[in-house]
Amino acid sequence: KSEKPEVLLLKLATRQKAFLAIVAMLVLMLFFDTNFYTPFNLLDMLNSTSILLILAFGVTLTVISAGCDLSIGGIMVVAGIIAIKLLDVMPMWGAILVALAFGALVGFINGFLVVQQKTEPFIITLGMGMLLTGVAQQLTDARPVPATNPDFMMIGNGDLFGVPYLVIIMLVCFAASRGLMRYTAFGRNLYAIGGDYDVAMYSGIKVVRTKWLAFVISGFAASLAGVLLSSKLNTGSSIYGETAALVVNCGVVVGGTSFAGGIGGIPQSALGLLVFGILDNAM
Repeated sequence: KSEKPEVLLLKLATRQKAFLAIVAMLVLMLFFDTNFYTPFNLLDMLNSTSILLILAFGVTLTVISAGCDLSIGGIMVVAGIIAIKLLDVMPMWGAILVALAFGALVGFINGFLVVQQKTEPFIITLGMGMLLTGVAQQLTDARPVPATNPDFMMIGNGDLFGVPYLVIIMLVCFAASRGLMRYTAFGRNLYAIGGDYDVAMYSGIKVVRTKWLAFVISGFAASLAGVLLSSKLNTGSSIYGETAALVVNCGVVVGGTSFAGGIGGIPQSALGLLVFGILDNAM
């Protein structure tokens, strides 16, 4: 027998503290004379959070498999800088593909060190992020690098029927990652690996390949976020990703995806990041 909608909503509120926090902030803003509830502001709030959400979708895969990825800030800034610098020597989509491939390559290296070599993901990815931040400073001489291609700028600033491209891309990424985790063997295997690595291995799951691929996807998502951020700001800089890893990983955990592994999901991480996005906008 199916439960009533109000019962399901109550269960969601008691289990999902991020959802409760969002509702509390939305109710609280009703008592202030601001432009918070204007359509423009609500859409702008979602647009501003889109890049962090894309980062979170990739990080969630590594966290569910009992890992973490603190290199996303470094990947994001270097990928954005690479895309801008290559705009002068190749077509725009070629530059973007190279930047995306860079992110996947860094994710591959992270996965090799963490999964294949059985090292601590916190240390490896944190070190990789610091290394890439230094690389970004060398590539830019510690100065912002402007983009000169107007078509590139439109990716992060254009809209379709009033809906920003960033929001559309974020929703596509949400649907893809949600489907990957819920409806594929890969997603189920990640949960199994995060729940108990040894049991998953003895069950016949290719644990090394599966967890390794999670890091590749996280790196790819970070590079996509970097390209979109550089397009939105029409500039590449080494300082853009200073707090990204901290905010995203905290948001993922706030949403209910546990660092212990095997618990959580894409919608939970989205709620966690929306808590920060709404709080920032409300304040």
